[in-house]
Amino acid sequence: MASFLLPRTLRQHFCNVYAYCRWADDLADEIGDPKQSLALLHWWEAQLRGCYAGKTQHPVFVALADTIRKFEIPIDPFVDLLVAFRQDQRVVRYDQFDQLLQYCRYSANPVGRLVLYLGRCHTPERSRLADSICTGLQLANFWQDVARDYQRGRVYLPQADCRRFGYAEEDFTHRRCNEAFRRLLAAKVEDAEAWLRRGWPLVELMPPELRVPVALFVRGGLAVTDAIRQQDFDVWTVRPKIPRMAKLRILLDCWWRLKRGLLTGSGP
Repeated sequence: MASFLLPRTLRQHFCNVYAYCRWADDLADEIGDPKQSLALLHWWEAQLRGCYAGKTQHPVFVALADTIRKFEIPIDPFVDLLVAFRQDQRVVRYDQFDQLLQYCRYSANPVGRLVLYLGRCHTPERSRLADSICTGLQLANFWQDVARDYQRGRVYLPQADCRRFGYAEEDFTHRRCNEAFRRLLAAKVEDAEAWLRRGWPLVELMPPELRVPVALFVRGGLAVTDAIRQQDFDVWTVRPKIPRMAKLRILLDCWWRLKRGLLTGSGP
């Protein structure tokens, strides 16, 4: 998002929000010790609350304080992200899909709401659509990173779905991409795509200068699910990626459709 596509007046503010999210994510995932990560996330939240109290120390919060003030961003989405990062230190499996969606409510949806605040267009309807896009993006990322997450000791594929399709714990251990896994992941990819498509109407409701970036969120997520499908759902062997030329084609298509008035209302 923090790219040439954004209005120049917003770029630094997107960077400030990204810095907060990146630091929190790294404190959760890059430490390697859940107990220490929890302690550091507690420290990070204390820094955040200090920022809202007018007591900034850390450079990230010195920058973020200006963004919070200018765009009147409440503390809730920043705190909600930390709920998910703490949960990752304690919960490594989800039995039901609804439990995973509840996790997305904290891990992904706050980011979309922060974008709305930066666009000065936060409303209940836009929030609902942004939540759908962000949930879809989070699910697509989970299915893209099955192997990477398993290496970290985490499984986001719901255990109930694994049982339903006949994919056993032994299959995870051996990283088997068998027929059961392909059917399981195909179903989950369809779920992610449904969430992304339901959020598409948000594009039309965004300020004109943010329509292409939001459209790219949706199109990027769908490109990930398509990449998974293109390699026949074998995410164990190779992590699906969007080729550079494909990214360029998506960008040019979104820009061209915006210029011709075709970006909104026609579907991703």
